[in-house]
Amino acid sequence: MANLEANRWFTEISDRDGSAFSLRVNKKLDEIQSPFQKVEMFETTDFGNLMIIDGCTMVSTRENFFYHEMMSHPALFSHPAPKNVVIIGGGDCGTLREVLKHPGVEKVTQIDIDEVVTQMSLKYFPELCESNNDPRATVMFDDGIKYMREAEAESIDVIIVDGTDPVGPGEGLFNHAFYKSCLAALRTGGIMIQQSESPLMHMPLLLEMRDAMLEIGFVDLQTLPFPQPIYPSGLWSATMARKDEKFAGFREQDVDNATFDTEYYNTGIHKGALATPNFMKRAFEK
Repeated sequence: MANLEANRWFTEISDRDGSAFSLRVNKKLDEIQSPFQKVEMFETTDFGNLMIIDGCTMVSTRENFFYHEMMSHPALFSHPAPKNVVIIGGGDCGTLREVLKHPGVEKVTQIDIDEVVTQMSLKYFPELCESNNDPRATVMFDDGIKYMREAEAESIDVIIVDGTDPVGPGEGLFNHAFYKSCLAALRTGGIMIQQSESPLMHMPLLLEMRDAMLEIGFVDLQTLPFPQPIYPSGLWSATMARKDEKFAGFREQDVDNATFDTEYYNTGIHKGALATPNFMKRAFEK
């Protein structure tokens, strides 16, 4: 639920969490009701442009790097040599940009069901879309669940599930059937990473996700918490699931020698994100 107050604050009220988050806005820039969801754009006073989907904060200019970098680099540097990457969702194209920073990646296919999200991002977050025309990239607007169900077996190295909350268009990305499709499409040692909500606010959902991933055959999991200032609680997470083998560290030397810039991610951040807080450890061990 969202509210634009008379004093020009956009407020997202999260009844399920008993919390709210506000950003001061100068004006509303745009609004489109797509066949799937309502997408709104605001100009804020301090966070740049802000995308809202169905009343929920999604992306802002100022802080999107936390999410996009943690949804891409940990998985890509945990894989020994990722060449074929698929992004399910990711319509703002920020994760696509981060993936394409990796010179060893040969092919990236992004499948988002709602073209309006990408149209809005092209207009209001052009910096996130600067790699859309990379010859390695294919940007599709289709059903990502169907795409994974029909994907060739053992053809993908890394699958990034960059979806919304498990309601509306994103609901089908959080179940056994979808995870089975991803597992079948991954090559040996392949990795799936999915945004897994707030470990502080949404632990039951996170536990359901982890249990489902293990039940359908993923061998090992890592849940990485990271800051996400405009999402409920300000603490978010991504969960990596590996096919056929345990996680065995990540390519630290390649991170240290990376030829591209990041705002948040580095070797220390990756190591720190693997240090699971005690409240998460206790929940995972139950």
